[in-house]
Amino acid sequence: MSEPVYSNTIAGWREWVRLPSIGVPWIKAKLDTGARSSALHAFDIEEFTGADGDWVRFQVHPWQKSDGDAVTVECRVHDRRTVRSSSGHVEERIMVLIDVQIHGRTVSAETTLTNRDQMGFRMLIGREALRQGFLVDSAGSFLGGRAPREVRRHNRGRA
Repeated sequence: MSEPVYSNTIAGWREWVRLPSIGVPWIKAKLDTGARSSALHAFDIEEFTGADGDWVRFQVHPWQKSDGDAVTVECRVHDRRTVRSSSGHVEERIMVLIDVQIHGRTVSAETTLTNRDQMGFRMLIGREALRQGFLVDSAGSFLGGRAPREVRRHNRGRA
């Protein structure tokens, strides 16, 4: 079976993205071709069993410098993965499928849930999502455009 063919969109190493499937209108993300899967800052992670399998409930803080506007999310557990962080720390993480909108295109991303409070970005988008038609320009930033000014100000803690 052959791989689907996608037209390539050039994206910067950081982009404003949307997460429509979980109700996050804007989040600043780092695009990381060195990471296989994507990662999302999540806290208050609770697993539970529904009639149709394993689920997870968690909170997301979309703003980099704020714990305001937390979004509560419930998703089906897609998998569990052992992940080695850039610092070498190994942990098992819950993985969910999340739709990510980059440059107006929506792709499905295998996303692990982890505490990214100390990281520069609340979301990291890995190569499994990027291979769905994106080339990353390591010198570019926000090639898909910036979020509205009030969103950017809120993200910097100035709202």
